[in-house]
Amino acid sequence: MPEEGEQIHVEQQSTAGKWILIVLAIVFVAASVYGYVTTQQREDKLTKDLSDSQAQVGELQKRMRSAEAQEETLGQKLGMTKKELAQRAAELQAQQKAAESRLQDEANKEKEQLGQVSGEVAGVKTDVGGVKTDVASTKADLETTKASLQTAIGDLGKQSGLIANTRGDLEVLKHKGDRNYYEFTLLRGAKPQPIATVSLQLKKTDPKRGKYTLNVTADDRTIEKQDRNVSEPIQFYSGRDHLLFELVVWTVDKKKATGYLSTPKGAPTPVTAN
Repeated sequence: MPEEGEQIHVEQQSTAGKWILIVLAIVFVAASVYGYVTTQQREDKLTKDLSDSQAQVGELQKRMRSAEAQEETLGQKLGMTKKELAQRAAELQAQQKAAESRLQDEANKEKEQLGQVSGEVAGVKTDVGGVKTDVASTKADLETTKASLQTAIGDLGKQSGLIANTRGDLEVLKHKGDRNYYEFTLLRGAKPQPIATVSLQLKKTDPKRGKYTLNVTADDRTIEKQDRNVSEPIQFYSGRDHLLFELVVWTVDKKKATGYLSTPKGAPTPVTAN
């Protein structure tokens, strides 16, 4: 028979094992309950999220149906189907691209034209520079010519103004602006030629001696200027105010004489001045 001490030890081990099993059972139950509760909460949350998602999908579907209805309504108002609307939109886009391309082409053409104009302006500047040089040269020539001009006593004994002996001299006198000047070429034996408000007729020339004879008709009166010298001022009065007119012949040959007529600034002028 076993001893009493051994029985007590066996009973204690059995009691401890029961308590361990009980604790393990409690822990298992608690874990199961926690797991169930957590799973249920997740399931509820998923159910709620799914419900919200379905509500959002329903709202989107509702909006899509509304948009389609508006599109159909617009198409009906315009008398167009969806396909026609799409085609029309494509046409408008194509027209917009074409317009943008045309504007770009025009802008390029304008840039090209501006470039050409810039080149032309540069050419004009060069020409202007040349003209300035020519003007400066001409001005110098005029100053030289002016220095060579002289005064003389006319055939009436009156002090004449500056006398032009060449066409260049005459241009200088015209630029001075003190009197009116009319250049002429007279043919020997021709009819009287109107010059300003008078008429001149070449009667005779003597190139060897540098002399000539001509008739001057002024105020219905003809005066013969006989055997006058080249570059000699020929003077006569004309007009209601008895103004002093002068003429100078600077070249003569067998058939003609060239020169100019000079009148005061206040003298009458012809309808068409020579």
